[in-house]
Amino acid sequence: MEKFEFGNPESNIVLIQLIDGHDLKTIDNEFEHIQKSSDIRLIAIKVDDWNRDLSPWEAPAVFGDEGFGDGAEKTLAEVLKYTEDKSKTYYLGGYSLAGLFALWAVYQTDVFSGVAAASPSAWFPGFFDYMKEHDIKVPKIYLSLGDKEEKTRNPVMSTVGDRIRAMNDYLTSQGKVCTLEWNQGNHFKEPDLRMAKGFSFMLR
Repeated sequence: MEKFEFGNPESNIVLIQLIDGHDLKTIDNEFEHIQKSSDIRLIAIKVDDWNRDLSPWEAPAVFGDEGFGDGAEKTLAEVLKYTEDKSKTYYLGGYSLAGLFALWAVYQTDVFSGVAAASPSAWFPGFFDYMKEHDIKVPKIYLSLGDKEEKTRNPVMSTVGDRIRAMNDYLTSQGKVCTLEWNQGNHFKEPDLRMAKGFSFMLR
């Protein structure tokens, strides 16, 4: 996995985000918008195989013929190598399947102070049930979704709106600081700005 860094390497606030090649093209713009909030360091980790490296367990394909692997545990082990300085505050975030990975990760470790899941794959089979059966280990959660994302003919992905509403309600009922923000457009609209909003919420 390749690592890219932005901002102040000495900052006590460290944002960690899992990305792919598309995110890499716009992450400078994302960082510019986050930077308005604080003096920070952003570590972007480019995953090699999106569906494998970010999935907590195997699941069948929902579009095309590529299913989902179970590489999240291995990916999290790589991420945690960047959180060894306990004097610093760490936040984890991601977009789409990386957003789902980030949510799953904060059920595994308490090293993060918050999680930003922008347009996460909340439709992922079995994930909401997993949330209800385990304890999240962060006090602050940011969720977002585009207002057109649930308007799809794909029967699995069309559940994303109901699932993310249920996630927000459940986490709020658990006494967590959780917000759900709705953005205009479909899943592919302005992912960099949606991520910037999520991280900025963490820093407020």
